[in-house]
Amino acid sequence: MSAPLTAVVLAAGLGTRMRSPLAKVLHPLLGRPMVSWVVHALQELGADVIVVVNHQEDAVRAALPGCRFARQSAPLGTGDALRAALSLLPESGPVLVTAGDTPLLTAAALRRVFEAHAAGSGPVTVASFEVSDPTGYGRIVRDPSSGDRGAPPPRNAPPSHVGADGGGTVRIVEQSECSPEQAAITEVNSGVYVFDAAHLRAALPALRPHAPKGEFYLTDLVTGPATVVSGFDAALFGGVNDRAALADARAVLRRRINRAWALAGVDFADLDGAIVEAGVTLHPDASVGLGAILAGTSDIAGAVGPHCVVTDTTIAAGAVLHANSVATGAVLHAGAEAGPFARLRPGAVLEADARVGNFVEVKNATVRRGAKASHLTYLGDADIGAGANIGAGTITCNYDGFGKHRTTIGAGAFIGSNTALVAPVTVGAGAIVGAGSTITADVPDNAVALTRAPQKVLPGVAEKLRARYRAQKEAAK
Repeated sequence: MSAPLTAVVLAAGLGTRMRSPLAKVLHPLLGRPMVSWVVHALQELGADVIVVVNHQEDAVRAALPGCRFARQSAPLGTGDALRAALSLLPESGPVLVTAGDTPLLTAAALRRVFEAHAAGSGPVTVASFEVSDPTGYGRIVRDPSSGDRGAPPPRNAPPSHVGADGGGTVRIVEQSECSPEQAAITEVNSGVYVFDAAHLRAALPALRPHAPKGEFYLTDLVTGPATVVSGFDAALFGGVNDRAALADARAVLRRRINRAWALAGVDFADLDGAIVEAGVTLHPDASVGLGAILAGTSDIAGAVGPHCVVTDTTIAAGAVLHANSVATGAVLHAGAEAGPFARLRPGAVLEADARVGNFVEVKNATVRRGAKASHLTYLGDADIGAGANIGAGTITCNYDGFGKHRTTIGAGAFIGSNTALVAPVTVGAGAIVGAGSTITADVPDNAVALTRAPQKVLPGVAEKLRARYRAQKEAAK
């Protein structure tokens, strides 16, 4: 930006229509609180952001690092909220003001308003848009002396500098105060303004309350020569006042994020069929399956299959998380594969070419290069050596009721199906553990361990046993 910009975000309200004890601006939207989307757009412009708070202010402050804060002591309207920040404003220069419940605002739209203000000659700039039904919006009312008889500029017109060249004025008339002629105006207030700081210092103390609630209206500051920036898409300024609007905003942001990543080289099975949160990093040639959810700080260069849920996980190029798997705090190196229906919990690391298959759970464990556990296995607090083979039904018994213990399996070891490894225990490199064993002591390198009970076979007894069971069942009836 060519001039320093101060921005004030109004975020003091509770938002009763959300029907939630959580303050409206803190409701999550794709990995960020709602108000954070507005703040990020402003910080992208290099703005010094001041946030006006009240409800759950400690949580709002914690959610917005890098901001300054002002407290509105009572809910007395938008004008009073801006007045609460007056002591933090600069002596001169532009001050952009917007609401904290408009998460669809973009840096590009805000930049346009700011640049129009810089090019205009008045102390006030307001962004406007057209709607077919203006009910509920403040109307942009232009003084007929400007020569336009109150008509707005055409949609998608460049910024119009009303008053700078024709001597006309602009004011905003709220729905409840509109005359029939004003109520018919379809150019409405967006709630985004830029003021000269000196104008705010003079005008804010002079605001007067409106009946019946005694509230002070920010729109009362828009009176006299002003710049109106028109032609915006109305969707940019959509306020979130209830859960339905929150869901609508989530859908718009999801499409916006996914499309940006697709243009950067990421392959989506369906742009509308995946959720990618704001903190996720994707790389060219990564692929995202239908219904996948990528959350937190995940970093994805490989393939995420359909209906996976991935949180705070790194998936390297060439790695694959197959369908219906859940990964949280995990790392998959190049060539690693997990799933389908795998669960990778925090601390799970699959080294290059390692594989865990369907219904395998890995927690705080490293599966070394080329090792595999193909199905129905739990590996918790373990180190699985390179090339080891873990049979179906194997579990590491890592918890004794008081603490966690570690299992170490050496390179090239073979663990037979349905084995229980009671930690702490080590199975040496190249060792073989027979299926169905319960291992409670260390197994040396290249040894064979087997702990089955002797098998007992009684020839010809099966039919006698079935007859006995039938008789017992009849007697029970």
